[in-house]
Amino acid sequence: MQMLILDICGTEDTPEIKYNPAGNCFTLSGRSLPEDVTEFYKPVFEWLEEFSSNVSNPATFQFKLEYFNTASSKIILDILMKLEELCSENNNKITIEWYYNESDDDMLEAGEEYKELVEVPFNLISY
Repeated sequence: MQMLILDICGTEDTPEIKYNPAGNCFTLSGRSLPEDVTEFYKPVFEWLEEFSSNVSNPATFQFKLEYFNTASSKIILDILMKLEELCSENNNKITIEWYYNESDDDMLEAGEEYKELVEVPFNLISY
């Protein structure tokens, strides 16, 4: 079964979102301040629905955000909750990697808060 390709180019206000089937790696990077956060992330949730029925182990979800607004923080939590759901179904091996600039305490704190909210292997990685 061919996985749906996910390749959304980033802009000044929206993150780049990519899925690399070869490495089974999903990456969300850049800045997230879309005008309509629900509409912008809709393809991600559609992709996650398809991914959920085709999960091949193990999968890595990387969050490499420089900045996100309040509306995006809720959507990011929704994505993480969906990953938690996938992780518990069929013992799927999903790992979350939260990248943050070592001088960015806000992004570290956000990662720590998300890590406490979801039951998924969650790594905080500074750069």
